[in-house]
Amino acid sequence: MKNSELAKRRDAAIPRGLASAHAIYAKKARNAEIWDVEGKRYVDFAGGIAVVNTGHMHPKVTAAVQNQLEGFSHPCVQVTPYESYIALAERLNKVTPGNFPKKTVFFTTGAEAIENAVKIARVHTGRPGVIAFSGAFHGRTHMTLGLTGKVVPYKVGFGPFPSEVFHVPFPDAFHGVTVEQSLKALDTLFKADVDPARVATIVIEPVQGEGGFNVTPFDFLRSLREICTKHGILLIVDEIQTGFARTGKMFAIEHAGVAPDLMCMAKSLAGGYPLSAVTGRAEIMDAAAPGGLGGTYGGNPVACSAGLAVLDVIEEEKLIDRSNEIGRIITDRLNSLAQRNSLDCIGDVRGLGGMVAVELVKTRKTNEPAPDLTKAVVAKAAEKGLIILSCGVYGNVIRFLVPLTASNDIVKEGMDKLEAALLEALAA
Repeated sequence: MKNSELAKRRDAAIPRGLASAHAIYAKKARNAEIWDVEGKRYVDFAGGIAVVNTGHMHPKVTAAVQNQLEGFSHPCVQVTPYESYIALAERLNKVTPGNFPKKTVFFTTGAEAIENAVKIARVHTGRPGVIAFSGAFHGRTHMTLGLTGKVVPYKVGFGPFPSEVFHVPFPDAFHGVTVEQSLKALDTLFKADVDPARVATIVIEPVQGEGGFNVTPFDFLRSLREICTKHGILLIVDEIQTGFARTGKMFAIEHAGVAPDLMCMAKSLAGGYPLSAVTGRAEIMDAAAPGGLGGTYGGNPVACSAGLAVLDVIEEEKLIDRSNEIGRIITDRLNSLAQRNSLDCIGDVRGLGGMVAVELVKTRKTNEPAPDLTKAVVAKAAEKGLIILSCGVYGNVIRFLVPLTASNDIVKEGMDKLEAALLEALAA
């Protein structure tokens, strides 16, 4: 079977709205490597978009899934519940930040988690307003698209979006927005557009994902916490891409020392199996009446079993420490490349732990985004056997989501391929 043959079948059977970064059709994946249907091997720096922090097909996760399948696959927790749902909720209640009683409810996707967190915030506060940030990405449902602060490709043609959703400029120093300016914009919003007494929640990513791996300044997060407490607004933190050791802490919000009221999780929670969660203060989580939360597949027992194994692997294999080590390897290499006069295209290197990005520009004199160069680097890397992804409001950021179980040799091999791809793209 050929990739090109599958591409033709895909075009005939699947709508163009479902895009794929690469025309590479996977046959097998293990840890940080993927083999396509033609037998070509790739180093995987995408990790299923941050889904396999514990690596593809981790033996412990796979064993947990196989063991669960010996019992049952789906009785539905809303019909006949099961122990693994409770056990995973108990562990998330303990491991998430905040020294207060917590409760957890499970869903299937990250968008569902955000959507339900907003529902919980509204029913608890009795308020309609929701505030998010420019450059944010929170999902593809209508509510989460309303929260998302990036138009292309997510919002084009899909409006109108839900009302009572407001956006504030994200504090992004590289693009000229300071913490002070962002806080002032929030204050102006309260004066010009919405009374804070009508706002249920502020939703924020501690590191923006699709927006360009922009790290939210820690002092800004602390200020948001104070503002939310002052006005009775709930702080929802979106840890869907940042969670489970990706940033060198279990959760990225821990870097700022802030405890949110509600936290949304998904992606690496279950090591490749569809599962998301909302964990929050117990009294807030109990605001919805019985039957107000749920979903047919939410908290599937196979995924819950995988999630329990993922938490074991993170602890046993010290993946938080490993995330910091991988981040250092990647960041040091990128900073070394940026020092070359011939690579004036490297505008910024940023990240937390193993969640790293490089922003490509036409020249550091202007920092004008270079999306065409970024696209070329991604394509050249694939030719050389490296899978990477781009992101950013301008499409000029390359992000690194290496499985945290990858060896140093694999990480260095991937960076060698990236360097070669960058040099070739510049020379073209």
